[in-house]
Amino acid sequence: MNPLAATNSLATNPTLAVLGFKRQIVYHLHFWAFVAVAPLVMVQWRQDNLLLAWLLVLFCLNAVAVIAFLRFRSRYFLQGRLFPILAVVCAVYSTTINGHAGLYWAYPAAAALFFLLPLREATLSNIVFVVSMSVVSFMRFPEADFWRITFSLGLTCLFVMIFAWLVGRLQAELTRLATTDPLTGCLNRSQLADVLNAQIEMRERYERVSSLILLDLDYFKTINDQWGHLAGDRVLQELSSRLRKRLRENDRLFRIGGEEFMLVLPETRQKDADTVARELLRTISARPFVESIQITASASVAEVGKGETWSVWLNRADQALYEAKARGRNQVASAPRRQEDLPPEDTDTLVTDA
Repeated sequence: MNPLAATNSLATNPTLAVLGFKRQIVYHLHFWAFVAVAPLVMVQWRQDNLLLAWLLVLFCLNAVAVIAFLRFRSRYFLQGRLFPILAVVCAVYSTTINGHAGLYWAYPAAAALFFLLPLREATLSNIVFVVSMSVVSFMRFPEADFWRITFSLGLTCLFVMIFAWLVGRLQAELTRLATTDPLTGCLNRSQLADVLNAQIEMRERYERVSSLILLDLDYFKTINDQWGHLAGDRVLQELSSRLRKRLRENDRLFRIGGEEFMLVLPETRQKDADTVARELLRTISARPFVESIQITASASVAEVGKGETWSVWLNRADQALYEAKARGRNQVASAPRRQEDLPPEDTDTLVTDA
């Protein structure tokens, strides 16, 4: 993925969109840092500050490596760990030998840490950085300058930390809003392809099968017509709550339509998913919902097959759901499976029955 590509191409997947923006930040920080620092190599070399010049060369080489890896391999070189280390070392050493001329680089270096490292790591790194700069300032400058430098650099780090924390919370909240159904709190269709593809990858790589269940409420339109849409919404909320109580930690619950839900069950054979689906239907019909509304549901079960795409897998489950409704609703239909996808004991049974 090109880190400078338009992010609207990732708009259908909010998680990837956030990742795309982060990569653009990393890309631009390293690019403009390289542009700013590269001329300083010659400046320090001419001033016979050879160690600092070589440190700046390493800084520039790291920036070039990060840019190249992001642009051509879509990878973050060493997860950006060299940038803050080299930036802090260069700023401290430059202040030690160059005085105020080196101090000016401490502020952008401190701010950059919060854009390149996780918040906790950036905070700890900046604490070490501010302490180091305070020691150098105490030794290098008058006392009045020492206090000004310490407090101004400390406040800069504090303000940027608060900003980074708020941006992180905002990103998490926007991602949550974009990936979940606002009424029920279930995952929405934006995550569907990623979740199903992850299960397909586990099937292809490690022979760890997964199944999905499609569940659709019977005659839900009647509920909206008779009791109103508010009652219908409350039914959907209670339904999602009942379903979650039956799920394992790694299971995923989606709302993919008005009254249609999908459950993804990792490492679950079709016959076990069929048992789960029947239990869910009993849970739904066992007791009334809000305002004594009695509801039933139809369901279908499909285990992922070898070489299937997620759309084919989902389509098989969808066809089975139509079959469950055609047979009278309030029941479970299993999607047909190819013989090569059957476990050995089931294949033997088929041969014997034939």
